[in-house]
Amino acid sequence: MRRSEHAPAWRKSSYSGGSSGECLEVDDAHPTAVPVRDSKRPTAPSVAFGHAAWASFAAAVRTGDLT
Repeated sequence: MRRSEHAPAWRKSSYSGGSSGECLEVDDAHPTAVPVRDSKRPTAPSVAFGHAAWASFAAAVRTGDLT
């Protein structure tokens, strides 16, 4: 387990692709960051974002503000 002793609680993003296999998973229950990974490569390293940065990104995706 990681130094923080947090057991990952990965969930698939609702925006992940269906039949094309493009699946993003997030662990938004992590206490200090929001790790993100490719579900096709679960043992590969994840990328971690701060909670505020992830919230801003998710809000922009929901509202369509990303081009």
